[in-house]
Amino acid sequence: MAETFAAPTAPGAGKPWWKEPSRYQWWVFAIAAVSWLFDCMDQRFFIIARGPALKSLLSKEIADPAHLQDRVQFYGNVATAMILLGWAIGGFFFGLLGDRIGRVKTMMATILIYSGFTGLSALSVYWWDFIIYRFLMGLGVGGLLAAAVSLVAESMPPPARPYALGSLQALSAIGNVLGSAISIALKPQTEGWLGLENWRWLFVVGVLPALLIVAIQKTLREPESWKAARTKAADDLKLQLGAWGDLFSPALRRSTVAALLLAISGVIGLWGVGFFTPELIRDALKDRERSVQDAYVGYGAMLQDVGAFFGIYTFTWFAARAGRRPAFALGFLLAFAATVFTFLYLRSATDVYWMLPILGFMNLSLFGGYAIYFPELYPTRLRNTGVGFCYNVGRIVTAVFVFAGGYLVHFLRSKGFEEPFRTGCVMIAGIYFLGIIVLLWSPETRGKPLPE
Repeated sequence: MAETFAAPTAPGAGKPWWKEPSRYQWWVFAIAAVSWLFDCMDQRFFIIARGPALKSLLSKEIADPAHLQDRVQFYGNVATAMILLGWAIGGFFFGLLGDRIGRVKTMMATILIYSGFTGLSALSVYWWDFIIYRFLMGLGVGGLLAAAVSLVAESMPPPARPYALGSLQALSAIGNVLGSAISIALKPQTEGWLGLENWRWLFVVGVLPALLIVAIQKTLREPESWKAARTKAADDLKLQLGAWGDLFSPALRRSTVAALLLAISGVIGLWGVGFFTPELIRDALKDRERSVQDAYVGYGAMLQDVGAFFGIYTFTWFAARAGRRPAFALGFLLAFAATVFTFLYLRSATDVYWMLPILGFMNLSLFGGYAIYFPELYPTRLRNTGVGFCYNVGRIVTAVFVFAGGYLVHFLRSKGFEEPFRTGCVMIAGIYFLGIIVLLWSPETRGKPLPE
């Protein structure tokens, strides 16, 4: 049975997109957005607490300050690589599961995993169990986004779909802002309640998203398009749900390769460089007290996320009007320019206030594009699998880049570079040009209905 494209629903004459969805459709969007928002809050806790946590855990074994700082940076790269590896594996596994058992059930499972293992990170005793918890937390993170964007894409009316998906990703920046604000209050390098270091309390707060499971179980139902695909798959063995091999069928191979490479470019640019701004700030303010550094790391992360919020919305607006490919092309070019400028020239506390919002605006705007574009490439029976594969499996490559980044910095230092960390980050930022090249064969989906 051939897979066809469903006819688009005609919007009301002159009706703005936000009046198209029903109350239930807005509720689906709200639950999916809050789930991803809290997911990103937990990710932000890791980025901010990564250095203080590893410094605390490694100081039991290493007394020399210089050697300790070198090991903190090295294991920080390892921890980041492992969370990305978990993200990739979780994205692949839960992508398949989301197509086979449904988007709603998959969301509940992934929320339980990412919130539970974030909480367990507070109990870390050594650097290696901390990294294991981060890997397991990554499994849930990788699975949630695919389920959330598939659920929203299939629930929203076509005129509202790109705006809703872009908004879903933009609101994730609020989760990052919330994580930054909480870290400013707790000051992760200091001792807090019950004599425990505050980086541990950050991870305890990360358990709270588990409460969403109750609301999801009681109020959400699977999209009708997924139910129809399940019925069709039961009648035709050639149309099985979540058959990941079909992602590379002649009809879909071009889309899958293009989406995978687009994700690799943006994710390496963000996780391999852009999310190392806490380390950049501490380098710029190395002559200031730790409490001052902590404060500026929190402010900087928050400002970076505020920039991301507006960047994703701007990308959404531009992609809806000009097309997905032009939006990505401009986004990759501006992300490269902002990353290089920031990592070369951020030298003072004042620079934090204006450089990081620009950096966040540029390099996170691309992720609004992923949320919009990837669900539009696949039929319903493969949508969750396709989104999970492209958005997350590419993180295996990213994990290798992040891990190799630590060796790159060590190599540059051994060769006498004065600023090996900054130089290495600028070199890795060149990955954004891969995204521009991939656009030459990427399909344009603007104005087309979701494949059924």
